[in-house]
Amino acid sequence: MALRLDFTNMIAAGAASRSGSGESRAITPAEWAEAVAAFPKVHAAVEDERARGTLGFFDLPGDKGLHEQVTRFAREAAGKYTDVVVLGIGGSALGPIALRTSLRPSGWNALDAKGRGGQPALHVLDNVDPITMAALLERLDLRKTLFITISKSGGTAETMAQYLIVRDRLRSELGEGGKKQLVFVTDPVKGALRAIANSDSVPALEIPSNVGGRFSVLTPVGLLPAALMGVDTSAMLAGAGDMAARCAKPDPSSNPAAAFALLQWLGDTRHGLNTQVLMPYADSLRDFAAWFVQLWAESLGKIRPDGTSVGPTPLPAVGATDQHSQVQLFMEGPFDKVITFVRVERFEEDVPIPTPDPSSAPLPPDLAYLPGHSLGELLNAEYEATSAALAEMGRMSCTLHLPELTAETVGEAIMFYQLATGYAGAWYGIDPFDQPGVELGKRLTYAAMGRPGYEAKPKPAGPADEA
Repeated sequence: MALRLDFTNMIAAGAASRSGSGESRAITPAEWAEAVAAFPKVHAAVEDERARGTLGFFDLPGDKGLHEQVTRFAREAAGKYTDVVVLGIGGSALGPIALRTSLRPSGWNALDAKGRGGQPALHVLDNVDPITMAALLERLDLRKTLFITISKSGGTAETMAQYLIVRDRLRSELGEGGKKQLVFVTDPVKGALRAIANSDSVPALEIPSNVGGRFSVLTPVGLLPAALMGVDTSAMLAGAGDMAARCAKPDPSSNPAAAFALLQWLGDTRHGLNTQVLMPYADSLRDFAAWFVQLWAESLGKIRPDGTSVGPTPLPAVGATDQHSQVQLFMEGPFDKVITFVRVERFEEDVPIPTPDPSSAPLPPDLAYLPGHSLGELLNAEYEATSAALAEMGRMSCTLHLPELTAETVGEAIMFYQLATGYAGAWYGIDPFDQPGVELGKRLTYAAMGRPGYEAKPKPAGPADEA
């Protein structure tokens, strides 16, 4: 059984129309039909980009040579390390974190510094907070730790600063042998990391030149940490390939990623729903929601050629936790949000709610309904109730159903959202694969740190801007 998208509660025929203002925000059947009729042009535009070789993430599921780099390194590393540390930021960190949380093998605990079940513990240093980095380095046994430095350009300031600190620590404590604790993931031919790999004989796996950072989780960026944790990366790629095949059709009725992109675009541009929430009902997918936020925000927040700024605001939430915080806002706050639930239909492990021992005091009547059920049942009941309540209030939502949480279904979900991002970019009329706003911030950081060729521009004269 494959991933499926249910958008009943986004179309007026299925969604309740009541709201506090008496206004419905559901997409009308006519709006849906008009967009479906126009989608073949959107699909063709994305396929044209793919044919030009600029959308490399499409081809990752079938890239056996790239996957072999991962599996070979993981085989050779087996049993050598108690800890693996990723040095990276943005997509180079969010992808590995999402895979760690959602696909840790049974018995493996990310909080156990010694690893469990024969697999190393994975740590991801996704910031340059000095306290965090110092604390981690102090508690690691460097002789049993592998450091994965991930930067496609090899010039990312945060990642390379981390790398220089780690390299110095390894040399100080382990001498020249410290280089054996390093592996790079970077561009195949260029950049500072590739040059260091060549000069210092450090293994370096490849990020294809036509795959951007936030689309790189199915390259060694995500697959290498996953494989070192014991995740079945072949199954993950198979799931991604299955989703890509399903989405080859230019009809949103049979192309789930197209349907999702179309619905989110309609909600934003036709109904003012410019905050798009991803709310999985599973702790294991909490970090997957954070990965989605970067993918959606950095890809779609752009200035169009006509000078118009576009882009929805993605927001992460987790069920049932956020039923006790954000859901009140979703229910009765401004009509500017659309919710996408993610439901896991079968959990790998469930916990029954026990019936009290006959010798103990009876439960109060208000609690007597719980025994005989399980936590999985309760979590899914919470999802169903929240979805129904939002519909009753006239708030739009859709649900991504995962039959279970496995490497294959996570691979499906990754490709689903990456393809949806490409389609959404075409709807908005922007390039979803660049990030000029991010690059401006990088250049100003380089200038502030004194990097040659990035001299800071003088600050305009004016009143003080500090409180």
